[in-house]
Amino acid sequence: MESTKVLIVGAGPGGCATALKLNKQGMDCVLVDKSTFPRDKVCGDAISGKAITVLNRIDPGIIKRLKGSKTAIDIWGIRLVAPNDKSIDVPFKSSYDKDAEPSPGYVATRVDFDNHLVEEVKKCELVDYREQIDISKIEKTETGFYVEDKSGDFKMECKVLLMANGAQSQFTRKYVGIEKDPAHYAAAVRAYYKNVKGFHPDGFIELHFIEDYIPGYFWVFPLPDGRANIGLGLRTDFVSKRKLNLTKHMKKIVAEHPVLKERFEDAELLDKIVGYPLPLGSKTYNISGDNFMLIGDAGHLIDPLTGEGIGNAIYSGWIAAEQVEKCFAENNFSAAFIKDYDVRVKRVLGVEMKLSYQLQRLLAYPKLLNFFANRLYNSKKLMDVLSRMYTDFDLRKQLVNPIFWMKLIFKKI
Repeated sequence: MESTKVLIVGAGPGGCATALKLNKQGMDCVLVDKSTFPRDKVCGDAISGKAITVLNRIDPGIIKRLKGSKTAIDIWGIRLVAPNDKSIDVPFKSSYDKDAEPSPGYVATRVDFDNHLVEEVKKCELVDYREQIDISKIEKTETGFYVEDKSGDFKMECKVLLMANGAQSQFTRKYVGIEKDPAHYAAAVRAYYKNVKGFHPDGFIELHFIEDYIPGYFWVFPLPDGRANIGLGLRTDFVSKRKLNLTKHMKKIVAEHPVLKERFEDAELLDKIVGYPLPLGSKTYNISGDNFMLIGDAGHLIDPLTGEGIGNAIYSGWIAAEQVEKCFAENNFSAAFIKDYDVRVKRVLGVEMKLSYQLQRLLAYPKLLNFFANRLYNSKKLMDVLSRMYTDFDLRKQLVNPIFWMKLIFKKI
């Protein structure tokens, strides 16, 4: 029987960020994962400014070394394509010099990005990192938790258990009691292609709002070496209601969409199309309790509008690590004391995800999207407002304000 103060289950971005932050705080921990890295993880592969900001606060060298590995591509903006096929390019900054400043975002395959974070963790003196530990048994004890793997070779007691083991976390379902809610869950499929044509010269990621799949979207994200991450995602209740097979419909878009098919005529599918679930953060859950916290996807923290999970997982890991430090400083591991983790996550991420959910509901109306695209198309002022919304949360809230839409209709902005 081994023991540790802190056990982190899951070495994805959330688990690794937690371990890196704990190491920075001078606290030892054990980090385990059932896989051997590098390993694939089905995802859109976009790394937002939020993720970069937190990782830079831990160690600015993490992102510098990622860029130096040439496994990530710079992203300077987003291309939004309305149902009427009108394309709007919105830079993340109203003005930028891509040759003189770091980019606001990146795209890197999860094989590369997750492995990069694991390699960073391996450098940490205070992190005991172990692979091929498939946890099958978790029991509450008087002082924390007892954890055991399938083989029975790994047996450990911990004071604090941090679950960062993803959307399919059985601990989340069985112990915490968070059930799948189709209205707050999404389904997505993804595949890698090469030789896709028509990318923005600054590598903007693309979201195509195709009428048959609203309020979801079809995405095209460029990757290094001429590859691209291609996918289709939609809220689960809409998938069920419309009886959609997302894999078939993704193939249909690539082959038949009036605009997109030309970009894929010489493209080659590099592997099979694979699906994955997205537990959205549009519903409030208790994500902590006596001696435990849920991190990232395990805590249903995916953005309801964009589907971003990496940045929110990393941010929640930062908050969890700081809460762990407080627990040991006060020798208090009760649910009431750890509840501050929920409060901070809600304050930092929850309000943003609530707004995203409201915006997602607006996306259910194709005519509204087309109107917005038409107004944006020839308005430099409005384009600048939209660019600033990427980093200005208060400005972004205007999108769900009726006054904003009245001004838009009457061309006051």
